[in-house]
Amino acid sequence: MMTDLDIPSVRSSARSGTEGATTVEVIAKRLAEAGCRFAFGMPGGEVLAMMDALDRADIRVVLVKHENCGGFMGEGAWHGGGGPAILLATIGPGVANAVNVIANAWQERVPMIVLTGSVPALEAETYTHQVFDHLALLRPVTKAVFRLARGTADVVVEKALTVAMSGRPGPVLLDLPMDVQNASEDQWHPGIRNVAAPMVPSGDALETARRWLEQAERPLVLAGLDVRTQGADEAVAGLCRSLGAPLVTTYKAKGVLPEDDPLAMGGAGLSPLCDQELLPLVQASDCVVLAGYDPIEMRIGWRNPFVPHQRIIDISAEINTHSMHQADLEFVGDIAASIRSLAQDLVPQSAWPKAEPAALRDRLRTILKIDETWGPAAVIDEARKASPRDVIATADSGAHRILFSQIWESYVPGGVLQSSALCTMGSAVPLAIGRKLAEPDCPVIAFVGDAGMEMVLGELATARDLGLALPIVVFVDNQLALIELKQRAQGMTTLGVDFGQTDFVAVAQALGGHGAWVDDRDRLSQEITHAFERSTFTLIAATIGRNAYDKRI
Repeated sequence: MMTDLDIPSVRSSARSGTEGATTVEVIAKRLAEAGCRFAFGMPGGEVLAMMDALDRADIRVVLVKHENCGGFMGEGAWHGGGGPAILLATIGPGVANAVNVIANAWQERVPMIVLTGSVPALEAETYTHQVFDHLALLRPVTKAVFRLARGTADVVVEKALTVAMSGRPGPVLLDLPMDVQNASEDQWHPGIRNVAAPMVPSGDALETARRWLEQAERPLVLAGLDVRTQGADEAVAGLCRSLGAPLVTTYKAKGVLPEDDPLAMGGAGLSPLCDQELLPLVQASDCVVLAGYDPIEMRIGWRNPFVPHQRIIDISAEINTHSMHQADLEFVGDIAASIRSLAQDLVPQSAWPKAEPAALRDRLRTILKIDETWGPAAVIDEARKASPRDVIATADSGAHRILFSQIWESYVPGGVLQSSALCTMGSAVPLAIGRKLAEPDCPVIAFVGDAGMEMVLGELATARDLGLALPIVVFVDNQLALIELKQRAQGMTTLGVDFGQTDFVAVAQALGGHGAWVDDRDRLSQEITHAFERSTFTLIAATIGRNAYDKRI
């Protein structure tokens, strides 16, 4: 995975190899240089020239069934080392279809270059078919928007990459009028400034933080997704081990420390039942290190979670403007370098009772009913046992995701992918497709509710066409379980949450995959084992029954 420090730091003052190139050729060449290997989307007349240029720059153009899913595939590919995500969307409905996944990239901190086509400025004054202002639509959910003018491709694409990859990554729009796409880029622009050197703590604040860590008797680390986007996994794991500090993570930071490590307390953020155990542990610490912790993943119970006696050290990619919490010391910049500066030559005095973190892990296992004979927890537990240790798992939004994020153990950084800030449905399957496509030898498995699966059935054909060995586990309960739980909790009539049962086995076969119904651990284990060996997707429909999540999340 690329980070903001991976953007080539030497920007030439001459546009080597682009003299006489067209606008789209300049853009495609620079995206390829930035590590992009895939572009996902649907063709339209307004983006054909861009698609052709991407293909000639050795960026693979992947046809999807919906732009929303294309963006998630781009995110999955980015996590697999495929460079910043590229989403292609044609004018009008193509752009409108993509709004959800662009907003998702904005909240989930995904570097994404959105390439859209548009009519020339003169035509837009008198021609209205499919025409609206793409920039106005997407400005609220992107880090930046640009409409290309003639002769600006080189400077604008540099800006786009720098903005998309710096700080907390996010999406950037490049809107390409048709009369600009094939224009010659003969104008010369000076090179963009070099990427700034990483900022690390120094001075009195650094010495104060180091003293606090050495004095701490119950240190604790709370890590978030900025650790992943900046590649600070090893630094965080090393800090936890040197301090003997338990690690609580957001869902997207699972695996920063292998979750069978005694110091790993698992993920937090959306389960009130689990938070009843995890929040007291956090509040019992006398010194909490927030390592790349972005509270955008957390429910409201994590607003101002700290208590007066605690010392809070916040190491963040960007300055705190969210106000979900405040810290005594805040360091903004390079997370890995900052942590190493704090940890250098530390002589900790940690006396955290070893039994306390271990007891919490045991209580969580009981609360989550991991050892049940059958049910949603059994599905997750058995799937973990049947999957390789280094598997990458994706999870869709819904009740199953909350349970999954607590039960599933990740042993590698980036081992769990999901939409945990925007929490949008329909993400797990395309995320898994993009992740598997970027790294074919890496095992990938997807978990999705039956309603979420029905939202993206068309992308099973994409998985088929790409020849991906991909197990997809569907939790079948014929209802929107999380919403139904909320309705009952508020004394409401259950309304608009129940639906009929789809024959997922027949659907899988019709779309060129393998399908199986399962209702016990042994059958589930067998199907997952075989699924990793096939040359196509496997849809595993696990029947769990209605109201299966009562008193679990």
